[in-house]
Amino acid sequence: MADQPISIVLADDHAVVRSGLRMVLESEPDLEVVGEADGIDSAIRKLKAYKPAVLVLDVNMEGASSIDSLAEISAASPRTAIVVLTMQSETGYARDALRGGARGYLLKEAADTELVEAIRAVDSGQRYVQPSVGARLAAEPASEWPPDGLSDREAEVLRLIALGHTNKEIGESLYLSVRTVESHRAHVQQKLRLQTRAELVGYALEHGMVEVPGNQ
Repeated sequence: MADQPISIVLADDHAVVRSGLRMVLESEPDLEVVGEADGIDSAIRKLKAYKPAVLVLDVNMEGASSIDSLAEISAASPRTAIVVLTMQSETGYARDALRGGARGYLLKEAADTELVEAIRAVDSGQRYVQPSVGARLAAEPASEWPPDGLSDREAEVLRLIALGHTNKEIGESLYLSVRTVESHRAHVQQKLRLQTRAELVGYALEHGMVEVPGNQ
């Protein structure tokens, strides 16, 4: 039996944009658009109804920034990977989106060439940042090191978490017990006021702890 296609919800307040994106995506046999939303509240309802693999999310809808609502949007379907698709090329938007839990970030100008690749990447558990945006992010120096009061050991644990290592692997790398690694992770989350791994990864990216990936 063939694999199920990747299910997608499109959230953009312009019907013509959604129509164009649907046309691009549905030309691929492994992708399926299961719903559309024209605002944040609508996106949340569609996520709860369809539980799609991927949400393609515009930044500005209903006169508000959807980045500010990422936590609420993610809570509606925690397993849905979010790809932010926007006209905003400023790195601040990208940092905030990644730190808020988005798995992908790319500009609308690249939608016809990169959106399909981004969706497949985030569905497989990877992160996708449009290379031109990622390059600018990577070039921005961190303001302090370690940031936000983290100890050197806590910063290293956070870096390894962001690289995808398990607590056991981190312990073996740093010659620490799993319990000690767990304690360091708890301190990091408490200091940074972050809860999920996605938020930790976004923070590490923002502060230059790991390289910002382009297309993988």
